Amino acid sequence: MVDTNQADGPEGFGPADDQLLLPDFPPPIESGETLASEVAPMTPPLPTPRRRLPLVRAIALATLAAIIGGGVATAVTLALTADDQGSNTAVVERVETQIVTPGTAGANAAVVAAKVLPSIVTVEVDLTGGGQFAADASGSGVVLDALGHLVTNHHVVVGGVNVRVVFADGRIYPASVIGSDPLTDLAVITIDATNLIPIQLGSTENMRIGDAAIAVGSPLGLEGGPSVTVGVLSAFNRRVQTGADEEFFGMLQTDAPITRGSSGGALVDSQGRLIGITSAIGVSDVGAEGLGFAIPVELVTRVAGELIDTGKVSHAFLGITGTTHFATLTDGALAPAGVEVATVMDGSAAALAGLQAGDVIVSLDGETISTMEGLVVRLRFHHVGDDVPMLISRSGAEFDLDITLMERPEGT
Repeated sequence: MVDTNQADGPEGFGPADDQLLLPDFPPPIESGETLASEVAPMTPPLPTPRRRLPLVRAIALATLAAIIGGGVATAVTLALTADDQGSNTAVVERVETQIVTPGTAGANAAVVAAKVLPSIVTVEVDLTGGGQFAADASGSGVVLDALGHLVTNHHVVVGGVNVRVVFADGRIYPASVIGSDPLTDLAVITIDATNLIPIQLGSTENMRIGDAAIAVGSPLGLEGGPSVTVGVLSAFNRRVQTGADEEFFGMLQTDAPITRGSSGGALVDSQGRLIGITSAIGVSDVGAEGLGFAIPVELVTRVAGELIDTGKVSHAFLGITGTTHFATLTDGALAPAGVEVATVMDGSAAALAGLQAGDVIVSLDGETISTMEGLVVRLRFHHVGDDVPMLISRSGAEFDLDITLMERPEGT
């Protein structure tokens, strides 16, 4: 089965029943906040205290069936947190380590590692507080700037009483959580330190499937600094569900091995530039499936910047429910061709702009919209109050609308 981070429909679209990686057409989404802040807020469980029995955090939501051949099915889950089974520190993920042969990126891995490792930390979390710091759980983090801001995952620090970071050279600093956003699984922490080496920011816009992708993190809470694994960028814009009420949109997929404790680490390109923050991995009953997922750097910089400025993130809200619209091509094939609006919430940004049930959203802010998931992703890159043009199709004619995005209501 497949599981991701927020299982409510995108942008308040309601329950999302689509099965990840299956070719079925997505059913209509029924939730009050369709195109605003993406998905219902995720509330990942707290990292559990150290135990000897592994507790997998996110056990499964969708089934991956019909694998090439005669109906062979494999159960897959995306796991985010669990207990350590024997290292000194309980880690924030429960997935099996996978060994793979480096691809063409292997030749550059040593150069990339030398460049990136000084910017990667282990994030240790004390869940109880009181007395001496106890590293009950751990994840990874990335230095964003020379002012001491680091980015990690929300599910790494949530529930922590005290937090500290450990650099590859052994330096340890106490850290404070500036802000955390469960919807995107991102958090920003800060330390009082000098001579920091921020990671170089990259972009996913010009990357292609098959380009080198290198993961750098601190798996298993092991001492001695971060580790480096090599793979490729496997896919863009994945919809990833990590629990019944937790779902991510627009995720990068990679086969670079990622394991427990790597949450919040860096996914970089062949030049060592940040392209994503690692967050989840697919596992099945036979172990890791070579499916790692990262939050794209474009979303990371938007959310982290807002957390640094205000301590919180306000998510844009459109206020519709709808589903992917399919058009019939000349050869009879069906193809996704926009988002068909099912309902419009009273008083929402969509209602004030004149959007109506039955309209098909064709583009947003000049970007073509083909699917509901695509609309959710585009909205996540916008801020509350942004004025964005929208092209819609109504009864066969196209119209331009100007929409001022509103804030996603709490609890949606």
